[in-house]
Amino acid sequence: MSTLLQIDSSPLSTSVSRELTREFVQTWKASHPHGKVIVRDLSAVSPRPLDAAWIQAAYTPDASRTPEQNGLLAVSEELIAELERADEYVIGVAMHNFSIPSVLKLWVDQVARKGRTFAYGQDGPKGLLLGKKATLLVATGGRYGAGSPAAGMNFADPYLVTILSFLGVADIKVITAGGAAQLAAGTIDRPTFLQPALEQVRAVAA
Repeated sequence: MSTLLQIDSSPLSTSVSRELTREFVQTWKASHPHGKVIVRDLSAVSPRPLDAAWIQAAYTPDASRTPEQNGLLAVSEELIAELERADEYVIGVAMHNFSIPSVLKLWVDQVARKGRTFAYGQDGPKGLLLGKKATLLVATGGRYGAGSPAAGMNFADPYLVTILSFLGVADIKVITAGGAAQLAAGTIDRPTFLQPALEQVRAVAA
């Protein structure tokens, strides 16, 4: 049975990125009638920022950790377990200030852990989340596509592609709904704006 991990990070319930993840999940379910979907809404329950005690706990060997240290890592272990159980990830990303939402960065900090999702060997770092694939569904107010004047200002999906690749995910696709500011300006209607991205979503999720 296939398992999909759905991660949403936008604080807006009506956001473009959430509409894209909903469409992805709906299409995925139709193609995987016996599949399971794990839902992680980071805006609803945000991970806590890392502090000195968390870092010390993460770098303490398992057998030497105190109950308090294990408690500090409980959320991290839960989030990593979701990544391990799932065969596929779909991540909804709203570009905030040219990068990812803060809650998504907090999630990254919780799951990028030495000995759990990556390790260092003689040949350097090695990701441990092998055999997984991911789709990033990115909504941006402006247009930051390759070759555009603002392409160098996009730190959202390049960052996530780097992180996921570092953790061992080799199959990563990015679908971007760029220019969402047009919706607020009223220069385009929502169905027309979303149609190209939704078509790409359905093709990837099927």
